[in-house]
Amino acid sequence: MRTGPRHSPPAYRFAVTVLRPLLMSLTRRSWTGAESLPRDRGFVAVSNHISHLDPFVLAHFLNDEGIVPHFLGKVEVFRIPFVGAVLRGADQIPVYRETGQASDAYRAAVAAVEDGKCVGIYPEGTVTREPNLWPMRGRTGAARIALATGCPVIPVAQWGAQEVLGPYSHRPSVLPRHTMQVSAGEPVDLADLQGQPVTAEVLAEATERIMAALTRQLEVLRGETAPEGRYDPRDHGITVTGRPRAVTPSERSDPKSRAHPAQWADDHPDDVEDHA
Repeated sequence: MRTGPRHSPPAYRFAVTVLRPLLMSLTRRSWTGAESLPRDRGFVAVSNHISHLDPFVLAHFLNDEGIVPHFLGKVEVFRIPFVGAVLRGADQIPVYRETGQASDAYRAAVAAVEDGKCVGIYPEGTVTREPNLWPMRGRTGAARIALATGCPVIPVAQWGAQEVLGPYSHRPSVLPRHTMQVSAGEPVDLADLQGQPVTAEVLAEATERIMAALTRQLEVLRGETAPEGRYDPRDHGITVTGRPRAVTPSERSDPKSRAHPAQWADDHPDDVEDHA
């Protein structure tokens, strides 16, 4: 698919025409599990976040399988001249954090899934702070969409992008060419949670199942075993958004700073999602 699937928006096909040749020439690819991607219904593709290059790699994988991804991304990126116009024209979904428009992203994502589209989400909400780049504590957005629509959640593990562009680095390394490993797994089993009231407990259980499935998928790619427990930057005194840094004393004393930034307008402070 050199210009994107025929049913994709013109802006999306333009982006594929520009970016795909670069990715083909600058990286190698090792992709598996495409048979797990639904072809006849909308779904959520969740992936681990190890580099700001991740969305390009995941989009490349999905595009070449004839699937147009609709990513949730922070609205600041949509405000960049030209880039924002392309993203909007490609039907990507802006996330307005901590505003009255926060719930718009949720409604747009649900509508996209119900329309048979693929919504891409990084459930960690930002590039992982885990020292060895394992998935951190997940946020609830993917679980909310899945429980609202009954759609499949497909864990798609990525590894290799961090070799090209390290976490929060601005200096890419393209030579020698690095291999982008992507592996899609079987849908996360959430059947017993469907139809239940969407309580904090149900969201926490669904989210942990999603993160566990994603971690298992990544273990196979890396040939390693992830550490026990789920890394939470708040437990380590690290900020949960933006470039990682130590939390200041004033931030520690502010209850709002200890909670994750709100993703959906009706989120409980302990069950929210922040996309990077």
